[in-house]
Amino acid sequence: MISPGIYQHYKGNNYEVIGVATHSEDETKLVVYRPLYGEGALWVRPLSMFTEEVKVNGRSVARFQFLGEKALEDSL
Repeated sequence: MISPGIYQHYKGNNYEVIGVATHSEDETKLVVYRPLYGEGALWVRPLSMFTEEVKVNGRSVARFQFLGEKALEDSL
């Protein structure tokens, strides 16, 4: 599982993970998060996709990197 807190997307933007929800029909785990820019609307992404690695310039990197538990947005 992943922890609530602040994560950085491999493209650079920061997001706050609220928690992990369970889909009511198939019990798929979904990460509930919001961007720390713009309107801050809630989004969901399958846990497996949120935690996967992606290729960037031929190198594997985490799609989202954990930065800390919270309060990062206060310093942005």
